[in-house]
Amino acid sequence: MSFLIYYIIIALIPIWAQMKVKRTYSKYENIGTASGLTGAEVARKILDENGLYHVKVLEHEGFLSDHYNPINKTVNLSPSNYHGRSISGASVAAHEVGHAIQDKVNYGPLRFRHRLVPVANFGSNASWIFILIGMFAHASGLFLLGIIFMALAVLFQLITLPVEFDASSRALKQVKHLGIIQYDEEREARKVLSAAALTYVAAAAVAVIELLRLLLMYTNIFGNNRDE
Repeated sequence: MSFLIYYIIIALIPIWAQMKVKRTYSKYENIGTASGLTGAEVARKILDENGLYHVKVLEHEGFLSDHYNPINKTVNLSPSNYHGRSISGASVAAHEVGHAIQDKVNYGPLRFRHRLVPVANFGSNASWIFILIGMFAHASGLFLLGIIFMALAVLFQLITLPVEFDASSRALKQVKHLGIIQYDEEREARKVLSAAALTYVAAAAVAVIELLRLLLMYTNIFGNNRDE
């Protein structure tokens, strides 16, 4: 019964975060900014202000599929944010440009996260293979190796938090400095960015909880015994 409650909780955390994001985004998607700029125009304005003339702003299919691609140096905005003139669109566009600015100034956590990507991907995919084999074969070494791989994936989730929070902070400074948002729009833009950050916080929280559960399982199953 306790395991059922546990899995319900870790399933509900990201669902709640996604609902919060969609609700906040939808609310301010219908409220325009005083500047009247589209998300694409907001992104271009901030990029040019920071000397990032080579970074392109592209339309990307999907709902809230917005992202910055550090490989081909593009800010990719979902259709509603690319064409829309809302507080939500301006906030999301500015946030993605925040990542482009991080890239330009060689922001440490962003660089570290990029280097972790292949390791984290391998860790998240391979960890359960070693954990399950270790569990059924009663091989503590394999189980522990799986936990280490899982820990690398968790580290990626944790390092993502300062990267995302910093991008939002840079975004707010830029839209205020350039007059893209004015007066009480700052409070509303902050709500959009804070709601979006919840998805990363939720993902990190679930990852940490799962890692702790595996460590507890390792202790319970193997205790102080060693494989022969």
